[in-house]
Amino acid sequence: MKCLALVLSAAIGFAADSPKVLFSRTFVGSTPPFFSIVVDELGATYNESTDPDNAEALKLEPGVIRQIFELSDKLDHFKKPLESGLKVANMGQKVLRWENGAEQQESKFNYSTSDDAKALTDMFERIADSTRMLLELKRVMKHDKLGVNDAMLRISAAFETKRLVGTPQYLPVLEQVAGNESFIHMAREHAARMVDSIRAANP
Repeated sequence: MKCLALVLSAAIGFAADSPKVLFSRTFVGSTPPFFSIVVDELGATYNESTDPDNAEALKLEPGVIRQIFELSDKLDHFKKPLESGLKVANMGQKVLRWENGAEQQESKFNYSTSDDAKALTDMFERIADSTRMLLELKRVMKHDKLGVNDAMLRISAAFETKRLVGTPQYLPVLEQVAGNESFIHMAREHAARMVDSIRAANP
């Protein structure tokens, strides 16, 4: 996993001296069984494979990036173990890694009792879920027009419960849904409302 993180961070083209926070989760039987996210001060990538060519570039809100780095600072850049050691169910192996030039350290864990580690893990899980929902929306727009409404319902629910991250990158896709009469009216309404809300939150 350490080699994987190094490959990912090198492949995405970020500045060598730019601090980065890397997160990966490996959980056989889940969907997907593996994903990794790399965040620097300007943006992020998401990947469900170990091939860096498959990484998706993400546009995250500045507040989200700031929160990730603040939580990493609180966790002392993962110098200390995060694994609780408690006998709990397998929740997948998670890796948090910090890279800043020659400074590199990581912590692996299944379950942590640290509130900061939980908050940071949840943030990365939200990024992953939001990215997958956007990719699924793009897919059904091309191949399954009736599936657009179901995809929009999931996205709207995540948005209403403040689980959706990287909302600005949704805008061009939602605008396409809202303006395309080949999609059902309900899907277009959900998309139009979300466009207005995202624009109001990100003037």
